[in-house]
Amino acid sequence: MPLLSVDFVVYFGGKDMDYIQNINKIKENVRRICLEYARDEKGITIVAAVKTQTSQTVKDLAGALADVGENRVQEFIEHYDAALPFRWHFIGRLQTNKVKYLIGKNVLIHSLDREDLANEINRLSVKNGIITECLAEVNMAKEETKGGVFPEDLPGFLKAAEKYKGIKVSGLMSVLPAISGGKTEEYYAALQKLFEEAKSRSYEKNIDIKYLSAGMSNDYNIAIKYGANIIRPGTVIFGERKYV
Repeated sequence: MPLLSVDFVVYFGGKDMDYIQNINKIKENVRRICLEYARDEKGITIVAAVKTQTSQTVKDLAGALADVGENRVQEFIEHYDAALPFRWHFIGRLQTNKVKYLIGKNVLIHSLDREDLANEINRLSVKNGIITECLAEVNMAKEETKGGVFPEDLPGFLKAAEKYKGIKVSGLMSVLPAISGGKTEEYYAALQKLFEEAKSRSYEKNIDIKYLSAGMSNDYNIAIKYGANIIRPGTVIFGERKYV
C-alpha cells in the first residue's frame, strides 16, 4: 500500500459531517501507514484538535477517541468543567498567566518552549505537590510566528529542565511548516533525528524522551513515517473551522 500523498483529502465529508466516521477513516489511514513503514499502530495516539468546537461536539467523540487537544485555555476550561471523558492535551501556545488554569488537571502540555514558562509550571506544580508532564516544543523551521526552541538549542533546553522538580519532560512536539513537496520530508527527517538524539542522551529522571507529537490533518501520514507517535488532526475530523 503506497504512502498517502501529503495533499490527500483535507477533510472527509461535507456539510453534515459524521465526525465518528471521519475518525474511523483516520484510524484506517494510520493502519495503512503503519503497515507500510513497519510501525505498531497501537503505539500511535490520535489527539483530536478541538479548537472552536462546542462541548457537545467534543462529547460526541467519546468512544471513538480517548484523547483531545486544546489550543485555547478558555475552551479547555469549558470542556474540562463539562466533565468530558477524555485524556487532555494542551497543544497551543501557553502564556505564563494562564498556567494556573491547567495545573492539577492531569493534562499533557505539548508547548513547553521557554524558561519563564517552565519556571511558572514548575512553581505552581511544586506548590500543589504534583508533577506536570510536558513536551518540549521545537521550532524546526525557525518561524517567527510560532513558538518553540530552535533545534540547535534543544539539548541545552532539556539539560536546563533537569533542575525542575515539578516538571517531567516526556518528549518533543513540533508544528511543521504548511508546505508541500520534498521540503516537508526534509523537516520531518530532521525532527526524527533530533528526537532520536534526545532519546539517546542521559538526563536526570525527570527527562524521559518517549513521545514525538507531530503531524496534523494534512501531514500526519508523513509524521508517522518519520517516527511521530502522537498526531493531532482537527480539520480532517471537523472540517474548516469557523472563527467568531
